[in-house]
Amino acid sequence: MELNKRIFIINGVQRNMHADNGETLASFLRRYGLTSVKVGCGTGICGSCTVLLDGAPIRSCTKKMSSVPDFSKIETVEGLGTASNMHPLQAAFLKLGAVQCGFCTSGFLMSAKGLLDKNNNPTREEVRDWFTKHRNICRCTGYKQIIDAVMAAAKVLRGEAPEESLYFTQSGDSIYGTDFPRPYSLGCVLGITDYGEDMGDKMPEGTLHLALVLAEVGAGRLNGLDYEEAEKSEGVVKVITAQDIKGTNNIQPGVDHPRNKAVVLERNIIVKDAIRKKGDVLAVVAADTREHARKAAALIKADITELPAAETVLEAVAPDALPVQEGSPNHFLTLPVFKGEDTEDLFNHAPYVVEGSFYSPRQPHMPIEPHSMQAYVDADGVLCICVKSQFVHVPTFSLPGALGLEPDKVRIINNAVGGLFGLGMSADAAAIAGAASLAVDGRPVTLTLSYREFQLFSGKRAASYSNGRLAADKDGKLLACEIDLAFDHGAYPETAGMLQSKGMRFMCYGLNIPNIKAIGRGILTNNSYAIPYRSFGSPQMYTICEQLIDMLAKKIGMDPFEFRQLNAIKPGDTTANSRPYHYYSVQELLSKMKPYWEESLQWKKEQTEHGKVRGIGIAMGGFHVSEHADQCEVWLELNPDGTVTNYNCWQEMGQGGDASSVAFTVEALKPLGIKPDQVRLVKDDTGKAPFHGPSAASRSHYVSGNATLLAGKMMLNGMRKEDGTYRTYEEMKAEGKETIFKAVWSSVGEREELSPDTGEGNPMMDHNHLVQIARVEVDPKTGKTEVVSVHSSADVGIIGNKLTIEGQAVGGLAHAIGYALSEEYSDFNKKYENMIGCGILSCNDIPDDIEFTYVETPREGGPLGSGGASECFQSCGHASILNAINDALGIRIYELPATPAKILEALKCKADGQDNKPAKWHLGDDFNEVINEIKENPVGKQDSAEFDATKIM
Repeated sequence: MELNKRIFIINGVQRNMHADNGETLASFLRRYGLTSVKVGCGTGICGSCTVLLDGAPIRSCTKKMSSVPDFSKIETVEGLGTASNMHPLQAAFLKLGAVQCGFCTSGFLMSAKGLLDKNNNPTREEVRDWFTKHRNICRCTGYKQIIDAVMAAAKVLRGEAPEESLYFTQSGDSIYGTDFPRPYSLGCVLGITDYGEDMGDKMPEGTLHLALVLAEVGAGRLNGLDYEEAEKSEGVVKVITAQDIKGTNNIQPGVDHPRNKAVVLERNIIVKDAIRKKGDVLAVVAADTREHARKAAALIKADITELPAAETVLEAVAPDALPVQEGSPNHFLTLPVFKGEDTEDLFNHAPYVVEGSFYSPRQPHMPIEPHSMQAYVDADGVLCICVKSQFVHVPTFSLPGALGLEPDKVRIINNAVGGLFGLGMSADAAAIAGAASLAVDGRPVTLTLSYREFQLFSGKRAASYSNGRLAADKDGKLLACEIDLAFDHGAYPETAGMLQSKGMRFMCYGLNIPNIKAIGRGILTNNSYAIPYRSFGSPQMYTICEQLIDMLAKKIGMDPFEFRQLNAIKPGDTTANSRPYHYYSVQELLSKMKPYWEESLQWKKEQTEHGKVRGIGIAMGGFHVSEHADQCEVWLELNPDGTVTNYNCWQEMGQGGDASSVAFTVEALKPLGIKPDQVRLVKDDTGKAPFHGPSAASRSHYVSGNATLLAGKMMLNGMRKEDGTYRTYEEMKAEGKETIFKAVWSSVGEREELSPDTGEGNPMMDHNHLVQIARVEVDPKTGKTEVVSVHSSADVGIIGNKLTIEGQAVGGLAHAIGYALSEEYSDFNKKYENMIGCGILSCNDIPDDIEFTYVETPREGGPLGSGGASECFQSCGHASILNAINDALGIRIYELPATPAKILEALKCKADGQDNKPAKWHLGDDFNEVINEIKENPVGKQDSAEFDATKIM
């Protein structure tokens, strides 16, 4: 350590400070309490650590203090403004929805200030170029709202608009359906929201720091660990291994489906003997500092017998493949969907048939914040684990047994969430922190993963391999569909059954297809385990179906838009699961998009620069909301001062659970005249708030809204006097009446589960629809694709909050663009251990011309007519881009992502008179043999439709 006294001007104030020449500026500022400076990637890639150094934006996580001169002027968000006197940028970010998870917000604010200090009248293109140049990455918003906010703030700074224009003004007695800002965003724009690492840095004296030892092989046997040298290393308190875990050390849930063949399943918190994926945890070091823990972890030597790893589904189903889970076959699950008559004869006689094989990659979620968590045993002997999660009760199901605790001795508390998108549905991160704390006698511990460790440790969207064919009659009406789709579950089938069920529901979604024969397979490999990701299961199905639909339209000679109009569902038409849709708005959505399609046809003919070729593509998507056996609980409490506390575990990740919790409470208690600032939120803590279920599957707004309205009704009934007026808190207490009202909403018995023999059923409480049109320009010389614009129309029911719906829409689209063009992950290539290697998109990779319009069909069972939304917006966007590339160049990319190299290869094949179409995937047993086996061996009803919290996804 080279410690020196230094003099800096921090946020306008000269300060005498002590700095280590070898530490980074980010570490230095955080050490002095300026924790608005966030460290995401730690390698200068993401920009979350951006501060101004002498007026210039710099990424402080790589800036060494030895290169920062004395009297340097350093600006952070803490010096930008206060809650009562915000800088226009802060106010604009808050009002215009430029904050979602908020982890990157401080970096964007300081970068934007650096721009506006130099140029307070930039164009939108200049703002985008600035953020791209300075590597400010946002994974939530899709950037559009951030650009909107910078432009609005600049207008105020120029004196062209009043400051009041940057603040929300309520008109009327309702905030439902307005652009009411998210309450939790205020802390984000002020830089005072504490995320995982912030909480870790602020833990009390005596907190131990953890470091992980991760497996660097995809499959193997752990013969032993040599950690003698590590235990003697400076500051080390304990090296924790599997032997230190008192319970089963197994957090792998069973596969709840009657067709499951994986009877023996194991996922160790810390590896006992079998290594099944790269990133499995071999040991944990607990030490007095992070540096000492990491230094000791590097000294541990693992004796491993490496085994052949199945890197793909195709390898896993090969006859000589080793089992990923001993005692269970790699092809462990097959779900059928049968509709109408058998398809074989239909395909034999149909005038138009197309077929193809497709691949969807393992998509990394890539939140800017890596995992960071804390754990301790409290005074009541309860293991308290602080993580970022979108289902805080999940660890309470598996950890008691895995750690050897009683069920009531595990409490999960959500830290502020720096992005998840489905990633936080597992107990894995909580398990590591909890196991470590117990191993050191309940002492507090904290762990923040490096981004590389986070990538290796965490789950990903399931890769998929699919074979399929589609048939139409002479008039262009769809006749039949056959799909054979295999999902790569990786090493641990946490989502098995649910993933297949979700994915197989969306064959030709929104189109009338009378005859279907399909199977969804579950395959184990030695890859990162499959975990939910927004639109869980459906993008893989849209990859094949939406491209086959375009291929069929082309073969018939029909415009792909008109082909979809011809086949779009009408009242009476049924889903792939042979049941009526709840709502039939697809024709209306298509009608709204028809003018843009026609404009796009004209746009395509216009001249482009540098020889680029234009193309347009359409795709239809959507998702199901909630399940046939769902449940949610919300409590409302009347307080002495007349305010109301809403207790819920609607896990807030930036998607708007805070704003909607307030809005539903205000609506539920409208007769009392409750204002938004009179609603207190106690959220996302299993020790203080009731069971909600996951913030996933587009269910939260639907289920939590219904539960809140029910709790409000109970409160009003309890407070109402005989004359129709309402009791005060004091009157309630004087009469011995309860002031807290606990409501449980349930869907048990309201819908029909899916048959495991045919796929027939109606499990959804609601569903949504999307029509999306993309314009692209492709450079045939380089293969690079630019998405120029995307316009969409959606039906998600009555919109409860305009900011949050737009945030989900644009953010979901941004992920879909990445899925189409650049994003993928492989456990077996070091390229993918950082965001850039995984293909994350910067500001200029997302078009500025994005527009969403809505058809707001009221939902009969939805709260205030609302439905669910999030998944809709990431369902099919990638397919619209793939179809646009085909329209531009006459080539089809069958294996995502559509990288420049793949486009150039396809163009070369085309020039050589060849097809780049892959051979039909061999996914295990023959498709028709599997079909026959299923039909010959029915298993009957899956369950009794009772509520089971482990099944909600």
